[in-house]
Amino acid sequence: MRSVKVNLDKKCVSSYEIRIGKDILDRMILLIAKNHKAGRYGVITDDCVGKLYGKQFLAGLKEIGLNASLIDFPAGEASKNMNTVMDIAGKLMESGSDRETCLIALGGGVVGDIAGFVASIFMRSVPYVQIPTTLVAQVDSSIGGKTGIDLPHGKNLLGTFYQPRAVFANLSFLDTLPEKEFNNGLAEIIKYGIIDDEKMFRNLETNMDAIKSKDPKLLLNIVESCCQIKKSIVEIDEKEQGLRRILNFGHTLGHALETISQYTVTHGEGVGLGMIAAARISEKTGYLKSDETKRIEALVRDAGLPFKIPKSLDSDKIIARLKMDKKKKGDIVHFVLLKKIGMPFIDGDIDPKIIAAVIEEMKS
Repeated sequence: MRSVKVNLDKKCVSSYEIRIGKDILDRMILLIAKNHKAGRYGVITDDCVGKLYGKQFLAGLKEIGLNASLIDFPAGEASKNMNTVMDIAGKLMESGSDRETCLIALGGGVVGDIAGFVASIFMRSVPYVQIPTTLVAQVDSSIGGKTGIDLPHGKNLLGTFYQPRAVFANLSFLDTLPEKEFNNGLAEIIKYGIIDDEKMFRNLETNMDAIKSKDPKLLLNIVESCCQIKKSIVEIDEKEQGLRRILNFGHTLGHALETISQYTVTHGEGVGLGMIAAARISEKTGYLKSDETKRIEALVRDAGLPFKIPKSLDSDKIIARLKMDKKKKGDIVHFVLLKKIGMPFIDGDIDPKIIAAVIEEMKS
């Protein structure tokens, strides 16, 4: 089991470890019992992950004498709302949870976002542990303390920065992950290569077939590399005031596409399309060379992700949704663009006509 330490302050009060390995479920449970003592444990999951792993995980906690209960909700982005939060909070109260309770997020990004949000506000905050079960969550969303739920206006518009006490990435969970969900995670991995590590990007270009076949050694190294990249950025800019914003590469347009499509465009698909769009905008504004734009588009395709925006999505509605992005300042929507692979920057002065032209190009 490999370990990546996230150091957020000099006293290490908010610091935590990300532990990564395969077939580590029993060790995870023992480490939770040893390092995260609580009067009660509330395992929060969705009904899909609950069926696959919930009972087994809950039984493991109880087997070593921990007082634990499981709460699930319907799987999917549609559950990321205040009704789900209220329902979970009510069930926590019914189970006898109090300030001595530790929550455990067992699931993908939606579960992690909701459970983290509940942990940050329940009893004015209780500790929580992230156990990500999807590739997206293992390389990205479980790390860094972002929590959130959606509003009809867009994704993650209510939320907090609230760090977990630990993250456990058990690669065995990926064995039951559908191909489409695995590909969603590849979008985030490609993002890390683009914004931080050209060597990783080349590795992805060379080994995509082996990665998609879930080669254990390759996956372990890639997940660890992504965790190292994200933790180093979060350590510098925990609250997304500056550097951390580069992690949103591809996400500005990606989130708009998710919302406009009513989430028929998945997170990874939206990010993949958003990365292609950001590369094309970078090229059209004179920053990125054409061959690098083509490399990015080719890698997104090789990952099994779409490279065309669905024609059914109205361009005007996409642009209107961009203007609601939570990271905008005033009326200015900031995009993460590229000077080259491995060299991102933030630009809030993009001609709207260029954005519209790229969207239209990608629908043809």
